[in-house]
Amino acid sequence: MFIDREEAGWKLVERLRNERLEKPLVLAIPRGGLEVGAVLARGLGAELDVVLARKLRAPHQPELALGAVSETGEVYLNHFASAMTDVGDAFIARERERQLSEIARRRAIYRAVRPRATIAGRTVIVTDDGIATGATMIAALHVVRAAGAREVIVAVPVGAPDRIDALRPLADRIVCLQEPAWFWAIGQFYRDFAQVSDERAVELLRDYGLPATKWERGAAVAAH
Repeated sequence: MFIDREEAGWKLVERLRNERLEKPLVLAIPRGGLEVGAVLARGLGAELDVVLARKLRAPHQPELALGAVSETGEVYLNHFASAMTDVGDAFIARERERQLSEIARRRAIYRAVRPRATIAGRTVIVTDDGIATGATMIAALHVVRAAGAREVIVAVPVGAPDRIDALRPLADRIVCLQEPAWFWAIGQFYRDFAQVSDERAVELLRDYGLPATKWERGAAVAAH
Protein backbone atom coordinates (compact mmCIF):
# COMPACT_ATOMS: atom_id res chain seq x y z
CA MET A 1 0.00 0.00 0.00
CA PHE A 2 1.39 3.40 -1.02
CA ILE A 3 0.42 6.59 0.78
CA ASP A 4 0.12 8.48 -2.51
CA ARG A 5 1.63 8.66 -5.99
CA GLU A 6 4.46 10.85 -4.75
CA GLU A 7 5.63 8.24 -2.27
CA ALA A 8 5.33 5.57 -4.95
CA GLY A 9 7.53 7.64 -7.25
CA TRP A 10 10.18 7.98 -4.60
CA LYS A 11 10.23 4.22 -4.03
CA LEU A 12 10.89 3.79 -7.74
CA VAL A 13 13.75 6.28 -7.46
CA GLU A 14 15.27 4.12 -4.72
CA ARG A 15 15.20 1.13 -7.07
CA LEU A 16 16.78 2.97 -10.00
CA ARG A 17 19.05 5.64 -8.57
CA ASN A 18 22.27 3.57 -8.53
CA GLU A 19 21.99 2.50 -12.16
CA ARG A 20 23.91 4.11 -14.98
CA LEU A 21 21.26 5.67 -17.18
CA GLU A 22 22.46 7.40 -20.33
CA LYS A 23 20.67 10.71 -21.03
CA PRO A 24 17.56 9.50 -19.18
CA LEU A 25 14.14 10.74 -20.15
CA VAL A 26 11.08 10.01 -18.03
CA LEU A 27 7.87 9.83 -20.05
CA ALA A 28 4.75 9.84 -17.89
CA ILE A 29 1.28 8.81 -19.01
CA PRO A 30 -1.04 11.63 -17.84
CA ARG A 31 -2.54 12.45 -15.66
CA GLY A 32 -1.89 10.19 -12.67
CA GLY A 33 1.41 9.04 -14.09
CA LEU A 34 2.74 12.59 -13.94
CA GLU A 35 2.70 12.59 -10.13
CA VAL A 36 4.89 9.48 -10.20
CA GLY A 37 6.99 10.69 -13.11
CA ALA A 38 7.81 14.12 -11.69
CA VAL A 39 9.36 12.55 -8.58
CA LEU A 40 11.14 9.94 -10.69
CA ALA A 41 12.65 12.58 -12.98
CA ARG A 42 13.74 14.75 -10.06
CA GLY A 43 15.29 11.86 -8.17
CA LEU A 44 17.18 10.51 -11.19
CA GLY A 45 18.23 13.87 -12.61
CA ALA A 46 16.26 13.08 -15.76
CA GLU A 47 14.23 15.16 -18.17
CA LEU A 48 10.45 14.86 -17.81
CA ASP A 49 7.86 14.76 -20.57
CA VAL A 50 4.57 13.04 -21.34
CA VAL A 51 3.56 10.31 -23.75
CA LEU A 52 -0.12 10.54 -24.57
CA ALA A 53 -2.41 7.52 -24.76
CA ARG A 54 -6.06 7.10 -23.86
CA LYS A 55 -8.10 4.03 -23.11
CA LEU A 56 -10.95 3.08 -25.42
CA ARG A 57 -14.00 2.73 -23.20
CA ALA A 58 -16.48 -0.11 -23.44
CA PRO A 59 -20.12 0.78 -24.14
CA HIS A 60 -22.15 1.08 -20.93
CA GLN A 61 -18.97 0.33 -18.91
CA PRO A 62 -16.72 3.39 -19.26
CA GLU A 63 -14.27 2.10 -16.64
CA LEU A 64 -13.59 -1.02 -18.72
CA ALA A 65 -10.80 -0.54 -21.24
CA LEU A 66 -11.38 -2.23 -24.58
CA GLY A 67 -7.92 -1.10 -25.51
CA ALA A 68 -6.15 2.20 -26.08
CA VAL A 69 -5.18 4.70 -28.73
CA SER A 70 -1.82 6.46 -28.81
CA GLU A 71 -1.09 10.08 -29.68
CA THR A 72 -0.04 8.88 -33.16
CA GLY A 73 -3.48 7.30 -33.69
CA GLU A 74 -2.41 3.67 -33.36
CA VAL A 75 -5.02 1.44 -31.72
CA TYR A 76 -4.33 -1.52 -29.44
CA LEU A 77 -7.26 -3.75 -28.44
CA ASN A 78 -7.39 -6.03 -25.41
CA HIS A 79 -7.93 -9.71 -26.15
CA PHE A 80 -11.52 -9.74 -24.86
CA ALA A 81 -12.76 -6.85 -27.03
CA SER A 82 -13.61 -9.05 -30.03
CA ALA A 83 -15.88 -11.20 -27.87
CA MET A 84 -18.15 -8.28 -26.91
CA THR A 85 -21.23 -8.36 -29.10
CA ASP A 86 -21.94 -4.63 -28.81
CA VAL A 87 -18.43 -3.65 -29.91
CA GLY A 88 -17.87 -3.43 -33.64
CA ASP A 89 -15.56 -1.55 -35.98
CA ALA A 90 -17.91 1.44 -36.09
CA PHE A 91 -17.98 1.76 -32.30
CA ILE A 92 -14.19 1.46 -32.08
CA ALA A 93 -13.77 4.12 -34.78
CA ARG A 94 -16.08 6.55 -32.95
CA GLU A 95 -14.40 5.94 -29.60
CA ARG A 96 -10.98 6.35 -31.20
CA GLU A 97 -11.97 9.76 -32.55
CA ARG A 98 -13.37 10.83 -29.16
CA GLN A 99 -10.14 9.91 -27.41
CA LEU A 100 -7.93 11.46 -30.08
CA SER A 101 -9.86 14.69 -29.55
CA GLU A 102 -9.06 14.53 -25.83
CA ILE A 103 -5.41 13.75 -26.61
CA ALA A 104 -5.27 16.84 -28.84
CA ARG A 105 -6.79 18.98 -26.08
CA ARG A 106 -4.25 17.78 -23.54
CA ARG A 107 -1.36 18.09 -25.96
CA ALA A 108 -2.15 21.77 -26.48
CA ILE A 109 -2.17 22.35 -22.71
CA TYR A 110 1.04 20.45 -21.99
CA ARG A 111 3.05 21.75 -24.94
CA ALA A 112 2.32 25.31 -23.83
CA VAL A 113 4.66 24.71 -20.86
CA ARG A 114 7.00 21.98 -22.11
CA PRO A 115 8.13 21.38 -25.70
CA ARG A 116 8.31 17.78 -26.89
CA ALA A 117 11.47 16.04 -25.71
CA THR A 118 13.80 14.16 -28.05
CA ILE A 119 13.37 10.40 -27.66
CA ALA A 120 15.76 9.02 -30.28
CA GLY A 121 18.96 7.51 -28.91
CA ARG A 122 18.03 7.91 -25.25
CA THR A 123 17.24 5.74 -22.26
CA VAL A 124 13.50 6.25 -21.82
CA ILE A 125 11.67 5.38 -18.61
CA VAL A 126 7.93 5.11 -19.23
CA THR A 127 5.83 5.39 -16.09
CA ASP A 128 2.26 5.45 -14.84
CA ASP A 129 0.64 5.07 -11.41
CA GLY A 130 -0.10 1.41 -12.12
CA ILE A 131 -0.91 -1.23 -14.71
CA ALA A 132 -4.43 -2.68 -14.76
CA THR A 133 -5.18 -3.86 -18.32
CA GLY A 134 -1.91 -2.51 -19.69
CA ALA A 135 -3.63 -1.06 -22.75
CA THR A 136 -2.47 2.55 -22.41
CA MET A 137 1.07 1.45 -21.53
CA ILE A 138 1.22 -0.80 -24.60
CA ALA A 139 0.04 2.06 -26.82
CA ALA A 140 2.62 4.37 -25.22
CA LEU A 141 5.46 1.87 -25.67
CA HIS A 142 4.73 1.58 -29.38
CA VAL A 143 5.14 5.36 -29.67
CA VAL A 144 8.44 5.30 -27.78
CA ARG A 145 9.85 2.42 -29.84
CA ALA A 146 8.83 4.06 -33.11
CA ALA A 147 10.56 7.28 -32.02
CA GLY A 148 13.91 5.47 -31.76
CA ALA A 149 14.59 5.13 -28.04
CA ARG A 150 17.92 3.37 -27.34
CA GLU A 151 16.63 1.61 -24.23
CA VAL A 152 13.07 1.39 -22.90
CA ILE A 153 12.39 0.80 -19.21
CA VAL A 154 8.88 0.50 -17.78
CA ALA A 155 8.81 1.70 -14.16
CA VAL A 156 5.54 1.44 -12.24
CA PRO A 157 4.60 1.09 -8.58
CA VAL A 158 2.09 -1.74 -9.03
CA GLY A 159 0.67 -3.95 -11.74
CA ALA A 160 -1.41 -7.03 -12.41
CA PRO A 161 1.09 -9.88 -12.94
CA ASP A 162 -0.35 -11.12 -16.24
CA ARG A 163 -0.47 -7.59 -17.62
CA ILE A 164 3.13 -6.94 -16.59
CA ASP A 165 4.08 -10.10 -18.49
CA ALA A 166 2.25 -8.78 -21.55
CA LEU A 167 4.53 -5.71 -21.55
CA ARG A 168 7.81 -7.65 -21.54
CA PRO A 169 8.17 -8.01 -25.34
CA LEU A 170 7.89 -4.22 -25.69
CA ALA A 171 10.41 -3.14 -23.05
CA ASP A 172 14.07 -3.85 -22.40
CA ARG A 173 13.34 -3.99 -18.71
CA ILE A 174 10.42 -3.67 -16.31
CA VAL A 175 10.63 -2.37 -12.75
CA CYS A 176 7.37 -3.04 -10.90
CA LEU A 177 7.44 -2.72 -7.11
CA GLN A 178 4.35 -4.81 -6.43
CA GLU A 179 2.65 -7.53 -8.49
CA PRO A 180 -0.19 -8.70 -6.23
CA ALA A 181 -2.02 -11.89 -7.15
CA TRP A 182 -5.37 -10.30 -6.25
CA PHE A 183 -5.65 -7.19 -8.39
CA TRP A 184 -8.94 -5.35 -8.89
CA ALA A 185 -8.03 -1.71 -9.48
CA ILE A 186 -4.97 0.50 -9.19
CA GLY A 187 -6.64 2.69 -6.55
CA GLN A 188 -6.81 -0.18 -4.05
CA PHE A 189 -3.03 0.11 -3.57
CA TYR A 190 -3.06 3.81 -2.60
CA ARG A 191 -4.44 5.51 0.48
CA ASP A 192 -4.74 8.75 -1.48
CA PHE A 193 -5.70 8.18 -5.12
CA ALA A 194 -7.28 11.54 -5.87
CA GLN A 195 -7.85 12.44 -9.50
CA VAL A 196 -5.15 14.65 -11.01
CA SER A 197 -6.48 17.82 -12.64
CA ASP A 198 -5.17 19.51 -15.79
CA GLU A 199 -3.90 22.33 -13.61
CA ARG A 200 -1.93 19.93 -11.42
CA ALA A 201 -0.52 18.16 -14.48
CA VAL A 202 0.73 21.45 -15.92
CA GLU A 203 2.25 22.38 -12.56
CA LEU A 204 4.13 19.07 -12.43
CA LEU A 205 5.50 19.47 -15.96
CA ARG A 206 6.56 23.04 -15.32
CA ASP A 207 8.00 22.71 -11.82
CA TYR A 208 9.41 19.17 -11.50
CA GLY A 209 12.96 20.51 -11.18
CA LEU A 210 12.19 22.53 -8.05
CA PRO A 211 13.38 21.55 -4.52
CA ALA A 212 12.86 18.08 -3.10
CA THR A 213 9.47 16.77 -2.07
CA LYS A 214 8.65 15.62 1.44
CA TRP A 215 9.42 12.00 0.52
CA GLU A 216 12.83 12.91 -0.91
CA ARG A 217 13.70 15.01 2.14
CA GLY A 218 12.69 12.17 4.43
CA ALA A 219 14.79 9.66 2.53
CA ALA A 220 17.80 11.97 2.63
CA VAL A 221 17.51 12.32 6.41
CA ALA A 222 17.17 8.55 6.83
CA ALA A 223 20.31 7.97 4.72
CA HIS A 224 22.37 9.98 7.18
